[in-house]
Amino acid sequence: MVSRVIPVETFDLVIFGGTGDLARRKILPGLFRRFLAGQMPESSRIIGAARSELDADGYRKMIADAVAEFGGEESSNTKALQTFLERLDYVAIDAKGDGGWADLAKLVRPDVIQAFYFSVAPSLFGDLAERLHTNGIATEHSRIVVEKPFGRDLASAHALNATLAEHFDEKQIYRIDHYLGKETVQNLMAIRFGNVLFEPLWNNHYVDHIQITVSETVGVTGRGAYYDRSGAMRDMVQNHLMQLLCLIAMEPPGEFEADAVRDEKLKVIRALQPIDNHHIVRGQYDAGPDSQSYREDVENPRSFTESFIAMRCHIANWRWAGVPFYLRTGKKMKARSSEIAVVFKDLGHTIFEGDEARHRNILSIRLQPNEGIDLQVTIKEPGPGGMRLIDVPLDMTFADALGDDAEEVPDAYERLIMDVIRGNQTLFMRGDEVEAAWRWTDPLIEGWEARNDVPKLYEPGSAGPEDAMMLLHRDGRKWRDIKG
Repeated sequence: MVSRVIPVETFDLVIFGGTGDLARRKILPGLFRRFLAGQMPESSRIIGAARSELDADGYRKMIADAVAEFGGEESSNTKALQTFLERLDYVAIDAKGDGGWADLAKLVRPDVIQAFYFSVAPSLFGDLAERLHTNGIATEHSRIVVEKPFGRDLASAHALNATLAEHFDEKQIYRIDHYLGKETVQNLMAIRFGNVLFEPLWNNHYVDHIQITVSETVGVTGRGAYYDRSGAMRDMVQNHLMQLLCLIAMEPPGEFEADAVRDEKLKVIRALQPIDNHHIVRGQYDAGPDSQSYREDVENPRSFTESFIAMRCHIANWRWAGVPFYLRTGKKMKARSSEIAVVFKDLGHTIFEGDEARHRNILSIRLQPNEGIDLQVTIKEPGPGGMRLIDVPLDMTFADALGDDAEEVPDAYERLIMDVIRGNQTLFMRGDEVEAAWRWTDPLIEGWEARNDVPKLYEPGSAGPEDAMMLLHRDGRKWRDIKG
């Protein structure tokens, strides 16, 4: 099987924060891979813009080093890398002042696709948007890409939306969530809406419950100042897990088109019921034999910020009435894993007795690592001795199923940036969607802050606090094992 590369038109991509960590680790190495795939027309250009006093050659040297460090095997193609670097330019710019804007105006062409990537702190979004217009750089067809955090509550998100709306139409704004660029996340829509097998079962008549887990083995070292102000709820649930929940629960859109998809996601968020206090578990990793505690990592001995959160959610609509959605995410857990598990109900009647009857079908969508999908089905164990039933997976790991083509699957950032150039907003959050997510999230945060709720301690390398296990045990269920 040969993967199809969809060409794009000539573009100028300006990366504000072009010397930053995200640009060096993800954006530029990803763009180099898209260049190798033939998705960068010869006259397209990438312009880095940041405070650093560099010239174009200095910036190219920086990006060459970044591609060598983070670009994978492709970075060994030195001839191609040199050609790619020739398409790079750089402007030293003052986001809050006048410095560098005239130089940028001379570089950005008005007759090609213009995309401006705001890889900077949200506090600078308004300044950049304003100066792009006052300096005559942006046009009515320009596109801007903004990174999370998109606000820290409903009020700040609304204010940020209003600031951007002063200069850009909603059709020009691309709020990026890299989880939506993952191949398996998009395959979730293909599985649901492209197969007659699953959609008839995708409701409360057949689904017992759904689990969404995003676990990390790393702590917050290096991000302590930011993380201690946000916590797992703001950093992960309000955006990443909320988006996964929407895709798994939404109604089929009328067409695979940006606003049609986002309209259905918005309906899910608006249908989320408030959560009772006893259906939320917050945790904080303790010190381990060779590691510091969360409070030591953030240098705040009295921090009540959660590094782990688990909750039981319900969606108030006909499709999902009575079906619990269990969400959990945390730092310093036993494995790095992101999984959506659709657990189907027991058979209405079984002809088998005892333990042989206790089997369930589970559809597991693995986002990381080893992206893929498997369906747990029940079969007879081979061999004589009667009817012994076992569960086996019908496995589609991308690396196995697609062979060499699996290596050509773009990274999430690569895919999303190319979608920006194409003008496809399907995998990007809309402003009303972001605000709806905060409208649901804010009361939960305000509730535990008002109670001075103290997170439960958990051991590094575990599956989280014991109370999180009880969240499901009380319902006669259990979490799936976290596997890397």
